[in-house]
Parts: sequence; C-alpha cells; structure tokens
Amino acid sequence: MKYGMVLAALLLLTAQAAPAQETAPEEAAPEGAWNVTSEFNVTLTQNAYSENWSGSESGSVSWAVNSNSLAEKQLTPSLHSATSLELAFGQTHSQDPETKDWLRPAKSTDLIDLESVLRFTRGWAVDPFASGRVESQFLDERNPESRRTFNPVKLTESVGVARDLIQEENRELSMRLGGALRQHIDRYSPLEEGDGTETVTTRDAGVEFVTEYRSQISEGKIGLESRLRAYNALYDSEEDKEGPEDGSDDWKSVDVDWENRLTANVTDYLMVNLYVQLLYDKEIDDDVMFKETLALGFSFQLL
Repeated sequence: MKYGMVLAALLLLTAQAAPAQETAPEEAAPEGAWNVTSEFNVTLTQNAYSENWSGSESGSVSWAVNSNSLAEKQLTPSLHSATSLELAFGQTHSQDPETKDWLRPAKSTDLIDLESVLRFTRGWAVDPFASGRVESQFLDERNPESRRTFNPVKLTESVGVARDLIQEENRELSMRLGGALRQHIDRYSPLEEGDGTETVTTRDAGVEFVTEYRSQISEGKIGLESRLRAYNALYDSEEDKEGPEDGSDDWKSVDVDWENRLTANVTDYLMVNLYVQLLYDKEIDDDVMFKETLALGFSFQLL
C-alpha cells in the first residue's frame, strides 16, 4: 500500500540514525525552568470590487491564525514532561459574482491539537511513556443553522516505550511505540430516524507508532518539523453493528497521518510557512488525502 513506502523510508532513516546515538549519547536535560518555544503567525489576503464592476471577478478576504507551542521540562532525574499545542483557524469571505454582495464566510482551516507526554528516563535502552492527546476544532459548521463549538472531540490515551535516535542542539529524532485507546465524541450526530441530533461516542483500541523529527538550520531562521503517526485498530465499538459486506471492516486498516511543516523567517517579523499533510484513513476514503498550505505573514516567536 502507499503508506508502506512511507514506513519503509522511515525504517531506513532509523537504521542510518542509530549509530549517531553511540557517538553522541543523549544527556539528561537539567532540572530547572520550563523550556518553552512558541510561534504565532497571521496571514491575510484581500481584494474587492464595486457593484458596477464590469468584469466577472469577485472580491474575497482570507485570513488565518496559526500557533505552535512546545513546553518541556526534566521534572526529576527520571521523569521528563513535554506538552505541545497546535492551534489554527481561518476563514474566507467572498462576494457574489453577480450582485457583489458579501456571502457567509467559509472556514479555510480549523484545528485544536493538544498532546502531553510523560517519559520515564531511567537510562534504559528505551524509556517507558504515557501520553494523552485531545483533538478538536473551534467551530462545527455541518449545519449552518445550528453551529457547535469544540465539536467533535477525539481523545487518545497511550502507553508504551520511546527512544531518542538523535538528540542534538539543532536536530532531534524520536520514536514511540505503544498501545492506545481512542474515544470519538460527536455532539452533533444526526438521528437514524426522524429529525434532530444526538451525542454519539465511539471507541477503539490498537497499536500506535509515532515518530517526530525537528531541525533548525541557518542559525535558526529555517525550521523543519515532521511527524508521522501510524495506528492499527484491533477493536472497534461499532464492529458488531454492521457486517463486512457493507465495508465495516475498514476500521481494521492502518491509519497513517504524516505532517510536515517548513518555516522560514524572512525578517524578525515576516515569515513563510509551508504545511503539507498526507492522510490515509480507509474509513473516510480509499485513497490518500492531501492538504497543502503556503502562507506569508507576520510571525512572533517566544524562545
């Protein structure tokens, strides 16, 4: 399958990076204050036309706000904590091509992603870990007449082992492997019969593999972040409600989510941000889904 090529490339990268651990072993982070990094950027695009404009063009205003933060600390010599928060929201306002009236804005991006990882750094070959993750969005617009905030919500709890393959000043590569429990809570699920909605909670359990890579080059002006997640469900709360003939066995397929972000600081306050995501989830679509965002805007960094 297509994601098999991604995993094969990842294993090759692992084999190449492993020797670096022998020559430059990881040193435990010193105890002290939290190490916090945060990046905030705003992008805006605007054009407008009068009602008597003879052309077929229509005006639009697009804006987006993105924030990426990471806080980590060696709480004790044997316990390390890292929490990441990714927020994004944007809208596009467009004019009607005929009347030039402004239409209801449409979302262009919407994301809330909070994850916290506790690692037990005992100096073993691998570190035991426990993590929790919350994924949601600011605005659910499936029904424009009755919009919901912070819906749906996906919760993930996992435990397993982690290992740092590269731990340098400007480059990090880490991997985690463990068991995971997931809950998907939808407060706006249509009723099977009649009108109205209900809150539906589905659960599954399986094996999760996560690899994260971060790199800073050109004196910190260019940053690259890459995160690959692969999840194979072994149990699904909906498996007994439908039969394999209607495609319900799709939940057994491996889900792959590969996110890549390249950030370049043109000046202290101007930045270029390229975000590329490849997502494979057979329950949603049989093909790999692709998302790309290129933005130029104002940037603020807290180091």
